Amino acid sequence: MTTGAPTPTQPARPRRSRLRRFLPLGIAVWLVLEIWLLTVVADAAGGFTVFLLLLAGFLLGAAVVKRAGRRAFQNLNEAVQRGGTPTGGGGNGWMMLGGLLLMLPGPISDVFGLLLLIPAVQKAVGRSAERTFERKLRTAGAGSLGDAFQQARMHRPDGKVVQGEVIRDEPSGDAPQEPRPPLTH
Repeated sequence: MTTGAPTPTQPARPRRSRLRRFLPLGIAVWLVLEIWLLTVVADAAGGFTVFLLLLAGFLLGAAVVKRAGRRAFQNLNEAVQRGGTPTGGGGNGWMMLGGLLLMLPGPISDVFGLLLLIPAVQKAVGRSAERTFERKLRTAGAGSLGDAFQQARMHRPDGKVVQGEVIRDEPSGDAPQEPRPPLTH
């Protein structure tokens, strides 16, 4: 289909962020360190000891995740009975992450998982994550997550992007609404 506009010979690719560039490398390094440390511990203490440590870490992590999930559900249930929203998660999310890290095999993830079970560490990590999130939201420019619900973008076959706002004409509240057909491709 020809539109008269010249097609670019080389499409402009957005620049990758540092996180997207170095995250696979960081995960690979972490996995190699975990395996290496497990072999060092196995040489020093024996394979059966390593198996028992891995099993204990998995069971402890599962218990922590279960307990944190139960507490989060109780907080949600109490908030619904009060007619409000849950406030102050009490570190349940950080406890669940700590439990999941304990369930992963390896001493590095176990150390980070145990650290996340300490309430003071949970508060410090939570404050840091909140500050980082707020800073990212403040610096987010147009066309980012802040505008995601207000703008729609249509990608044309020639690569051009057409921006616009979605405006829906809602029927009046008195008129009966017909059932909507299912969404299909």
